Amino acid sequence: MALTAEKDGQWEVVDIESGLDGASSVVDRQDSLFREAVRGGHHSAGAAHHEQDSWWRTLRLAFQCVGILYGDVGTSPLYVYSTTFDHGVGHPDDILGVLSLIIYSFVLFTVIKIVFVALHANDDGDGGTFALYSLISRHAKVSLIPNHQAEDELVSSYGKHGKPSATLRRANWLKHRLETSKSAKISLFLVTILAIAMVISDAVLTPPISVLSAVSGLKEKVPDLTKDQIVWITVAILVVLFAIQRFGTDKVGYSFAPIVMLWLLLIGGVGLYNLIKYDVGVLRSFNPKYIIDYFRRNKKEGWVSLGDILLVFTGTEALFANLGYFSIKSIQLSFSFGLLPSIFLTYIGQAAYLRKHPEHFADTFYRSVPSSLFWPTFILAIAASIVGSQAMISCAFATVSHLQTLSCFPRVRILHTSKRFHGQLYVPEVNLLLCVAACLVTVSFKTTTIIGKAHEICVILVMIITTLLMTIVMLLVWKISIWWIALFFFIFIPIESIYLSSVLYKFTHGPYVPVAMSVVLMVVMIAWHYVHAKRYKYELKHTLSPNKAKELLEHHDLKRVPGVGLFYTELVQGIPPIFPHLFEKIPTIHSVLIFVSIKHLHVPHVDASERFLFRQVEPKEYKVFRCVARYGYRDSVDQEAEGFVLALVESLQYYIRDVNLYTVDEIQSISYPISRDHSLSREKPSGRHAIYAEEMITPIQSFSELTTLSNGVSNRLPQFQASKMNIAELAKIEEEQRFIQRETEKGVVYILGESEVVARPQSSLLKKIVVNYIYSFLRKNFMQGEKMLSIPHGKLLKVGISYEI
Repeated sequence: MALTAEKDGQWEVVDIESGLDGASSVVDRQDSLFREAVRGGHHSAGAAHHEQDSWWRTLRLAFQCVGILYGDVGTSPLYVYSTTFDHGVGHPDDILGVLSLIIYSFVLFTVIKIVFVALHANDDGDGGTFALYSLISRHAKVSLIPNHQAEDELVSSYGKHGKPSATLRRANWLKHRLETSKSAKISLFLVTILAIAMVISDAVLTPPISVLSAVSGLKEKVPDLTKDQIVWITVAILVVLFAIQRFGTDKVGYSFAPIVMLWLLLIGGVGLYNLIKYDVGVLRSFNPKYIIDYFRRNKKEGWVSLGDILLVFTGTEALFANLGYFSIKSIQLSFSFGLLPSIFLTYIGQAAYLRKHPEHFADTFYRSVPSSLFWPTFILAIAASIVGSQAMISCAFATVSHLQTLSCFPRVRILHTSKRFHGQLYVPEVNLLLCVAACLVTVSFKTTTIIGKAHEICVILVMIITTLLMTIVMLLVWKISIWWIALFFFIFIPIESIYLSSVLYKFTHGPYVPVAMSVVLMVVMIAWHYVHAKRYKYELKHTLSPNKAKELLEHHDLKRVPGVGLFYTELVQGIPPIFPHLFEKIPTIHSVLIFVSIKHLHVPHVDASERFLFRQVEPKEYKVFRCVARYGYRDSVDQEAEGFVLALVESLQYYIRDVNLYTVDEIQSISYPISRDHSLSREKPSGRHAIYAEEMITPIQSFSELTTLSNGVSNRLPQFQASKMNIAELAKIEEEQRFIQRETEKGVVYILGESEVVARPQSSLLKKIVVNYIYSFLRKNFMQGEKMLSIPHGKLLKVGISYEI
């Protein structure tokens, strides 16, 4: 167990289990709310959620993830061969070469890289590009917003671990380079948001290509069906797909999983049938020499076709990103014994059919299906294509949620659709935009060929960026041998670069579409983040000094009104400059005033017991506090205001008791905290997380209970402060707690600072466009802060101020 003590202006975290004289690590003390950071806590919900999976729960998640993750990959056989051989089959052995490329590309990029390597590069159970960036940000201060606090590293899910000296020195060198180089921070940020923009663009392209390719099979039985009719049937299905998203991933996953399982069994069975019936010899494609022969025969055309092979593993980026919905075990289990054999049999069976019927290259999938199974296959293809879109839609929702925690996206309402599983989201505004964009893409292009080629650049860019970020994670976080890191980097980067060159060669034939969408998204993200960072730095530079704050609070014109005032600010260090502006207009403050900052840490979840940090502003008799409410990037912030206030006030009463009742010596004398709340764990905490022993006493306790407790636990707490304090001091603590409670009952007013940001007159034209037009437009047309925080309109007070940055 770890406790803290102040020493020479710094806070020491002492390992009690190894003795009070044991080794300690030092955390720099900043302008922070450190004392509350060392309150008791528990292991993060995310870590325990995944580490303690029972086999039954793993099997249940494995079943559910079939419906969410594998629809996109599972429907790729609908269009891969028709896209790759869009000009026909030149040589019979080209089929073997393409099949060999499919097999080994799938094994290398999906099985090895994603399923058995990348899934382990997760952030406390969460995967994807953003999780990798958060993991890096936790081990190196690469954020462009200077709101880091030493206390953040004491959150139980922060989890830094030591490694052998050689790898540690290498990690420290990389950490120093990332933290001291502004260009490195910006580059890492831009690479991350590029990948995120590509994932969102992919979520626009996946539904049209999946559904359109499935609906196109109708022409086999209804030859008179026109292209426009197929397009409008596809649009109708897409509208239904996006309409059901509001029911939540949990319900959608369970309803889709049986469909995808039937689909995988069907296409695997048809593939096995075609293999036996047409040409068992295609199994020779497991020999990689056919890849060499393919490139030798086709030269430039073979290289250009590499981009089409990427369509084989579309959806694998969503598989990694949606890890937060499931667990590593469940994905590996369902992938290895469900998806992999079925997909391989399907591609092998289609190749066997093409060997006998190369003229059917344009519609290989439906032509290879036995006529008696056409309608069941068609119906399941439609259903599976709808499911195939689900993975990317879910991924887009999670991505937008993550962007908001990074302060890179305007405010939108994030709805958590499942109480049982963290991270299952629905974003109404994003859902509507995706639906409109997907329908426009379908109506505009009308064929899967252009959409497929557009899809390719999303896949390959996300793959390359994932490789780069994983390399940094290996160096900085995993701290493994440099030889393993070099092996990983020099295998994947050169091969992925070859695929990228093939896609870029066909840039004007489709890839420009997601690039254009990504540019728009990146402009939005960069503009929002740039202005947010500038505004934060401006407020940080103009915070009130302690003397100025004391002067304001002691001003003779100041009037106090009953109740509690919650003053929301994004600043976590000090009192924001908007406060004196409010004082000038209305020289009145509430009996209890709390400056509240909502802060997102680079961890998936923050335990409720570690949520709030407090510090009291001098002079203490004015009852002015600063509070930081900390959340993980998967935690829900849209809690009802009343529930938020109750939790905040309860924690504030803990703080009032702790700062008056305990001293550092008494904390160190406690062997471990005893919880009076049966909902909290009674197990002895472990690790470097600091415990402040607040669980010994509930927030509001009568004097008699306090005295009884101090006498009853005197053996465990030989230096308990109550034994040294007189009755008057104990009564003073209790009265202060009761005062807070009484003022809360009188009413809570929410004060929200609305800062208008404009560029300075001497700023560049580009800066004026970004700040005065792009950011201003986004701020005015997206959700306001009071709606994001679920603040009752009747209790809201807005304070406006203008900043020049």
